[in-house]
Amino acid sequence: MGHDHGVVTAGGKHRARLAIALAIAAAVFLMELVGALVTGSLALLADAGHVFTDMFGVAFALVAATAAQRPPNYRRTFGWMRLEVIAAAFNALLLIGVGAFVAIEAVKRLIDPQPVEAGVMLAVAVVGMVANFVSLRILTAGKDESINVRGAYLEVLGDLLGSAAVVAAGAVIVLTGWERADPVAGLVVAALILPRSLRLLRDALRILMEAAPDDLDVADVRTHLAEVPGVVDVHDVHVWTITSGVPALTAHVVVDRSTLDQCGPSSMLDQLQGCAKRCFDIEHTTFQVEPADHAGHEPGAHA
Repeated sequence: MGHDHGVVTAGGKHRARLAIALAIAAAVFLMELVGALVTGSLALLADAGHVFTDMFGVAFALVAATAAQRPPNYRRTFGWMRLEVIAAAFNALLLIGVGAFVAIEAVKRLIDPQPVEAGVMLAVAVVGMVANFVSLRILTAGKDESINVRGAYLEVLGDLLGSAAVVAAGAVIVLTGWERADPVAGLVVAALILPRSLRLLRDALRILMEAAPDDLDVADVRTHLAEVPGVVDVHDVHVWTITSGVPALTAHVVVDRSTLDQCGPSSMLDQLQGCAKRCFDIEHTTFQVEPADHAGHEPGAHA
């Protein structure tokens, strides 16, 4: 059986980055909210709402990444690691709600345009865009390691692109006076939010449903384990992700009786664990080693 003591999750390694991103998001939200109230811009208000949701989402991600470091106990045998994935799913749902709201309001304003103070709107959007770019750079290092950090990264990326859309809308209104540029920018923000949110939700649900990781073929795992000397059969193979960067594997491994007598269960476990680590980078493993004549006692054996 593989042992993991004090596992540090992928999200836990990037808590400082999440904290900085949270501080930047809070500052951008307050600035854009005031700017939206002063200018009457829907695009700026939409971006402020998006940033507020992201601020809440990054805060949730930070709390989840911190809680995930708590050690397991007899009530929660995997600790709080799965909380990171729940936070990512929650963030995705929030973003979907914001995207839908912005789209509806944008359509209303396309039909009935409202006056906008484009100069102030443009200045606020430029500052917000720069701040979002800084936050995005901070989160880049962790986005490929943790689904939790990736959720925060996607939110900030959406903020950056949304700010760019608001900047473009402000420039169009200043130069041409076409006020419908404001709700058009709002629609662009919604279009940026929704697809990424749906992908994030899909990935989080895959983990919560304990599906095998996308980049891993369970049949390939079974084949490699079966190639360990002395192994007769491998069944009841289960591979899933506890949280980002923490895959887990369990399997029943049938071993020839003579091999077990010769090398012993401990040596066989070492070989199986080495195979899982070397070939698939899976450290959290549990193997039930069975002698070949034990097959009759396996009532529900399956692949």
